[in-house]
Amino acid sequence: MLVGGCDPHRHDLSTMTMLKDNHIWACAGSITKAVHAAKAAGGFSVKVEVECQSFEEADEAIAAGADVVMLDNFSGEEAGRCAGRLKDKWGRGERGRALVEVSGGLTEANVREYVNEDVDVVSTSSIHQGVKHVDFSLKVVPKGKGKEGDEGGKGESVEV
Repeated sequence: MLVGGCDPHRHDLSTMTMLKDNHIWACAGSITKAVHAAKAAGGFSVKVEVECQSFEEADEAIAAGADVVMLDNFSGEEAGRCAGRLKDKWGRGERGRALVEVSGGLTEANVREYVNEDVDVVSTSSIHQGVKHVDFSLKVVPKGKGKEGDEGGKGESVEV
């Protein structure tokens, strides 16, 4: 994905905390409690993102200190309206309190419906779902063994 020019949500589980509905439910249904718990566990250097189903959830998440709010499964029109309201309340650009991301159901065919000046990030899994992977080996083989020493790997051997 990186080679193709896409940004991953995170490189590993330590680079950002993403709070989904299960995490909220585990905090008695409180987005505020979940964000505070995530901030306490992750420390000052870990960003917190909250998956939101409504303006009210996103608003609470930002008020609690979330760095990113993900508007999940909104229509393009709904996402644009919600993102605009959030930016009106919490600020835009460098002065904004949080990034607004849209996700859920976005594809190459409909992504234009979601892109506007108030949406900071569009995310989709459609660019990698169902894509056939390339099977290759990075096995290092001692000099002189050649392909016979590959022991069943499908990739090319490199002699060192």
